[in-house]
Amino acid sequence: MVIRYSKTLLIAAIALFASLVAFGNITDYGSNLAFVQHVLLMDTIFPTATIRYRAIDSAVAHHAAYIFIIILEALTAIFCWAGAWQMFRSRHAPASEFNRRKRLAIVGLTLGFLVWQVGFMSIGGEWFGMWMSQQWNGVPSAFRFFTTIGIVLIYVVQRDGEISDSP
Repeated sequence: MVIRYSKTLLIAAIALFASLVAFGNITDYGSNLAFVQHVLLMDTIFPTATIRYRAIDSAVAHHAAYIFIIILEALTAIFCWAGAWQMFRSRHAPASEFNRRKRLAIVGLTLGFLVWQVGFMSIGGEWFGMWMSQQWNGVPSAFRFFTTIGIVLIYVVQRDGEISDSP
């Protein structure tokens, strides 16, 4: 039972994190919109960088990208909350059912991993050169986020045995 509770609580912790991130972005829209704008404008990367042709200077595109990010963060939270709830409800169930009830949590964790790894590290960090900005470099934070999510994902996907077989 301890392992089942542990997995459920870790999913809930990620759900809380994603909820707070999405809530903060919705209720303080302008603060992180500035982050997205500067990353897409590439206006704070190294002056000699030759990748500036990738910059996007459309305000509509900035808002669209930011809204898309917020939607993905909110979906991460929703899937993780739903997954944690399903796992909690099946905590006394046979192993096969408990393992099936992890699906929404795994979807949420995978989506969260993709948001911060693909969205922030790959697209923001590498394509838009975010790593070159001293002011708007979100790569270290994104790394912490997707690493934490990845560790939880690896733990949660481990098949659970019957309760009597658990340590």
